[in-house]
This record gives sequence, C-alpha cells and structure tokens, in this order.
Amino acid sequence: MSHVATSPADLLQALNGSLHVATDGSLTVVNADLLRTSGAAIIAWSAAFSTDEATVKSAQWIARAAAAASGVYSASIAPLYAARAAGVYEGLSVPAINLRSQVFDMARSALECAAKMGGAALIFELARSEQTYTFQRPVDYATSIYAAAIAAGWRGPLFIQGDHYQFVAKKYAADPDAVAAEIARACRLAVDAGYRNIDIDASTLVDLSQATVAEEQRVNVERSAEAAALIRSIEPSGVEISIGGEIGEVGTNNSTVEELAAYLDGFDVALARLRPGARGLSKVSVQTGTSHGGVPLPGGGVAEVALDFGVLERLGKLARERGLAGAVQHGASTLPEDLFHRFPEVGTAEVHLATGFQNTLYDHPSFPTELRSEISAWLHANAADEAKPGDSEEQFIYRTRKKALGPFKRQLWDLSGKGEILETQRDRFTSLFTQLGVAGTRDLVGKWVPELSDPLPAAPSELISAAR
Repeated sequence: MSHVATSPADLLQALNGSLHVATDGSLTVVNADLLRTSGAAIIAWSAAFSTDEATVKSAQWIARAAAAASGVYSASIAPLYAARAAGVYEGLSVPAINLRSQVFDMARSALECAAKMGGAALIFELARSEQTYTFQRPVDYATSIYAAAIAAGWRGPLFIQGDHYQFVAKKYAADPDAVAAEIARACRLAVDAGYRNIDIDASTLVDLSQATVAEEQRVNVERSAEAAALIRSIEPSGVEISIGGEIGEVGTNNSTVEELAAYLDGFDVALARLRPGARGLSKVSVQTGTSHGGVPLPGGGVAEVALDFGVLERLGKLARERGLAGAVQHGASTLPEDLFHRFPEVGTAEVHLATGFQNTLYDHPSFPTELRSEISAWLHANAADEAKPGDSEEQFIYRTRKKALGPFKRQLWDLSGKGEILETQRDRFTSLFTQLGVAGTRDLVGKWVPELSDPLPAAPSELISAAR
C-alpha cells in the first residue's frame, strides 16, 4: 500500500525530492528514478483514495503534468489507423484493454510488457457502463494510466479511449434528446480528462423491422454522426481524435457487408451535413458471435463461442476500402488464448479485452478466501435483482461480480496476494501482445503518431497555495 495524502501540502511533502511544483503552476521533475519507483504510486493512490477533494484534484493534475514532463503524452491513434487503411502495415490488431480494477498496477504491468518487446500499439479504455460500477470517472481512469506510465518508465504516446459511449435503447425510447445530451456530456468529460480516442455506440438503436438496411441503420447513423460532429468541435488544436462507430450490438446477430455499407454511406452524408469537411471514423465495431463477458455455465466456467473470423475479414476489407483501419472485435478476452493469432491474420484493426482480466483477478488462487466470501455476500444483498431465472450460484456470481469492483476498490488495490496475481496478468499480456502483433511496433507508432504537447489544465489553486 502506498501513501494516501490528506491535503495538497501533504501530497507535495510526500513527493518532495521527486518533483517540484512552482507557484506559477509549472511542474519540474527533480528525480526521475524516485518519481518512477515511489512518487507515481503516491500520486495514483492519493487520487484514487484521498477523502479530501482538493488533494484528489491536485493529484490528478500532478499525474498529467508529471507525465508530460517525463515525455509521456496522451495521443490519438487515428494517424496510425489511417496508415493501416493506406496499406502501410499489416499483421497488427491493436489490443484495447478495459481495466476495471487494480488500474495503476495493471496498466504499469501492461506497459512494462509492451516496452520489453519493443511495442507501443496498445490502448487503455473504459466503457461508460464501467465508469459507474468501478467508481472511475474519465479523469480518475486517466490519472491512474498517467501515473502507471510514469512508474513503467514509458516514453512517447499513450492511447486512452472512451469505450462504448452507448445510447441505451430503453432510455432512448423514453427520451431521445436526453440520452443524446448524456453522450455529448460524456464526450466533453472524456476530452477534458485527456482521452484522445472515443467509440460511439448507437448500434442499440438499429431497427431490424424496417424495410431496407439503410432504414434499419438510419437512427444509428444520425446519432453517431451527431456525436462525431460534437467531438470534432471540441478536440484540441492539432489533434484529430480517433472516433469509432458500431453497426451490430455485441451479443446479437452477426453483422453483414450490406449493413456496414449502409452505415458508412449514411454516416458520411450525415457528418458532411453537420460538419462539412470533418474527418469521419477511424474504425467500426461489428458483431461476430461473441458476447460481453462470455456466457457462464451452470457449474462454472464460460461457454465456447463460435466466432466468425470471416465476418471480420470481409467487413474489415470493406472498411479499409472506405478509409478506415478495419473492423473491431469486442468481447474477446474470454476466448481461448490460442485463437488470438487469428485476429491479425484476418486484418482485424482492434481487439477489445476486459472480462478475462477481471476473471484472472477474482479466480486466482492467491485471491483471499475471506474477501471472496465477503464479496459474494455483498452481491446477494445488493445485486439479487440481477439474477436470471434458473441461474446457479456460480452463474449469479459470475454475472454480477463486476458490480463489486467499485465498492471493494480499496481492498482490491490492497490485496495481499497482488504480486502473484499481477505476475499471472503479465504472462497473459505477454501472450496476447505477441499473438496480436504488438511486438516491435514502437518504431511504427513513432513514425505515424506525431508528438504533440498535451494541453494541460491550470494547476488547482489549492495546490498553488500549498506550494507557496
């Protein structure tokens, strides 16, 4: 466990010798090794667990400023994806990693694994739904990632992404404009926090009862284009935020070439009307037979999935012909590990990975038995309404245990067996990064992703006062 500061002054004292914050709001790294080995953790833990709001804001600002001073900058992956559309490279499916727990340690581990193999093409992301049950707003998540990059000794671009900024169908049916306003606000918060990659998901609004494929996709097209136009209006100067779209809600029918063509045609027309000349999508998510989190079996474990790699190959080819990097695979982390080499083989642009890492945490032999029992009891008391008819105990716990990640956040960051669990996670990162083609991508990323100074917000006034 690292030190959790109780005030901005306490935070600066704990970081004394690592960095210096001047009264003009500038930050200087004094001892990079000390900042990496202990200071970064103090920043991350103080931001995550301090009960003093001024301290939290100060730690958030320091994480971002110290990362910039250490040569780390938040970046858009759009230029790299444009290079893929142009045929500059093949054999890489960028992993997009949803970190729900132990975020600082997990991100540091992932970056260390990537650095060891000369890789830089990886994304850290958080879905809007995950923000709620993991107790992480965009600024909270970005802060943990910035601090992890410092601790890992990372240099260069850092890709942080808002995943599944989703139009919830039931809420949309009741009040469409309110849901659109929610998505707009979410996009603004993400950009303010330093996210430079955002995936818009209005695929929930596809209406298969319509007479034509274009009509089926019409609302998806319109709302996706509206969100994209907003993002283009608020992106920082010199930055083209990577925007993803989606045509098939994960867990439903597999996507078709006709659906993708109708979506892209409609999106281009709608965006040109809303914001003439604006760059469109970098990628598009499709449905291939997977489901988020996998399907739990009554006696434990997850059902095998009949993933259709042909869908990824056909739709990815069409997407690249239209200037996108290709198709994106969601719900992949619970697939058999020996399948992941197939994604680069069929030209998959990006692969989203989430629940598998959560499963490794919860199911690890080093996870404390007492905490597991405590979490199970909490789920029965607080998530009983989410049980499905006929669920076994194992199925109920598997479906709902993600909801405990926020309420038990401190205990999960504090686990006594964390070292053994992180070692297993590192092995998984290494295997996945190797199969997905991440190894050796640092030069590729460095060539296509420009080094831009990430615009920093002003230092909090409470931090400036403490620095005097």
